[in-house]
Formats: sequence, C-alpha cells, structure tokens
Amino acid sequence: MNEVILDVRNMSVALGPHFAVKDVSYQIKPGEILGVVGESGCGKSLTSLAIMGLLDKSLTLSGDIRFGGRNLVGLGEKQYQHIRGEGIGMIFQEPMTALNPVMKVGDQIAEMFIIHENSSPKEARDRAIEMLKQVHIPYPEKRANAYPHELSGGMRQRVMIAMALACKPKVLIADEPTTALDVTVQAQVLDLLEELRETTGTAIQFISHSLGVVSQISDRVMVMYAGRVVEIADVNEIFDNPQHPYTQALLDTIPRVGVDVDRLPAIPGSVPPLDQRSEDYSFRDRCPELYDSYLQKAEKRNHQRQATKAAQSDSALQQPMFRQQGGAT
Repeated sequence: MNEVILDVRNMSVALGPHFAVKDVSYQIKPGEILGVVGESGCGKSLTSLAIMGLLDKSLTLSGDIRFGGRNLVGLGEKQYQHIRGEGIGMIFQEPMTALNPVMKVGDQIAEMFIIHENSSPKEARDRAIEMLKQVHIPYPEKRANAYPHELSGGMRQRVMIAMALACKPKVLIADEPTTALDVTVQAQVLDLLEELRETTGTAIQFISHSLGVVSQISDRVMVMYAGRVVEIADVNEIFDNPQHPYTQALLDTIPRVGVDVDRLPAIPGSVPPLDQRSEDYSFRDRCPELYDSYLQKAEKRNHQRQATKAAQSDSALQQPMFRQQGGAT
C-alpha cells in the first residue's frame, strides 16, 4: 500500500530557545512497523507525546503532524480527544505508573468505550473482557476485577495494549513496551503486536533501546540522536550497511554470539542537555575520533558494494543471450 497514515514534517519541540526535538520528518504506512531507536534523551518519547497532543504547556510545538491528511498541530484539547484512542493509541512506557492503581483494570478498559463510543456500562464491561481475551490474558473475567498491583508485569503490559487497541486505532505508538520484562514475556508481547498488525492493519511506531528487539519486529528503523533523525532506512539496510556513525556506534554495542571480548563496547560520553546543544551540534562534537573512524568505514563499505554491483552487472552483460526457440544468437 502506498497510502501514508501518519506524516510528520519538520516537527520541532522547543523549551524556550532550546530544541528538544528538531526538524523531525518521517512517514508510516498502514500495517507498517517503524522502529525508533536512540539513547535516553534523544527525543524518542517526546516525539510520540507531540503526536498524541500530550506535551507540557511549557513546550512549543511547530511543523506538521498529518494524520489521515489532517494536520494535528494547533488542535484544541476537545478536538484531540477524538483523535486519541479512536485514531491514534499509545502504550505508555511503564504500565505500573500509567495504570490507575485504585481502579480495576476492567473498568479502566471499559472507560475507553464509555467515553469514545457512548457504550452503556454493561456493554463496555463485556467489551473490556473481550479485549482482555484478545491480548491472551487467561481467565479474563477474573482478571478484569483485579487491580494493577495484583497482576504480573507482563499482564499489566497486556492490559495497556488492550486499552490502546480498544477503539481500533489506525496508528499505535508503543513506547518501550518490553522494558523490564523477562525474555519469555518480551517475546509474547512482540508476537502479540505482530498478530495485531497482521489482523487489523494497524501501523505501529515501536520505540525501544534494544536494537535486537527492533531488528525482530520492524520493517524500517529510524535512528535519533540529540533530538534529530540521523538515519532512517529499511531494517536490513540499517543493520547490514549503516551510514551514520552514530548508528554504527549503537550497533557495535550489541554483544555478538561466539565473540569473546574483555569489555563490551560503549559509546563515550552522553547525550548533552538542551542548553549545551548548539544549532549545528552533531555526534561528531561528542566523539570526533569515533565519528571520523565510522565515517571512513561507511565510505569503504559503500565503495565495495558499488564495485561488487558493477562487477555483477558486467558479468551479466557478458552472459550469452538465447532465443526463446533455437540456439544462441
């Protein structure tokens, strides 16, 4: 499908004179999963909150956020309430703090149907139980009466997914949905998101610190650093042939099976605070030697790939041509 459901153009988020997110542009199509990676402080979650219209009043939003062709920037709160849940859903970073601790999880899901679809309390309750079934929570009728603290981390995350999907949004933003989950539960959550993408055609913006997780679930990957998009490409291209030095530095921190090292690689320094980022700040300002080294590696890889393609093209041209009937020409 060539249709674009979410189109972000030159979006910036500023705190006074300082930019937390600067000139971010990307698109997501229906049924596509876009992975978003980067260190803490790179603007991943802030980008998502801007899309959801949940920025703090101290922040200034500019640029375009087009959902289904409609620009969301500048919408009032009442207008945005019709977008959230029904158009764009979000799985927040930490379910224990995102869920209401004094409200049963079934009631929290049912509230989505009451507010957005004017369902009766009984109908909303029945649909909430159905949503718990959809996200594979065992004994959903019983779990609907549980409080968040009575559920495991994996179950709480499933409740968050159920809430986000209750009104069948066209876009789902998953902000680190597998953080702090063991690998078994993590795999179950990823399988669930894949299943929902395939059955509903929902577009997913998947935010994660884990490049391994992103490689499993994403169609494309967007790499952010210091509030800017430094690279965006097909998932295989990102992992096989990263172009930006920051992307290469992130990939080098992944432990390799069968490779023994005394110390795991780490990126020196940290993402600078807003007031220490100049207008033209880049990853090179943080790690100049590392930046130049990775840039040279990328240029060398690109040269080798171009040479390989040229050799393959020459080889194909030298192959004998055959007629459909008869012998060689």
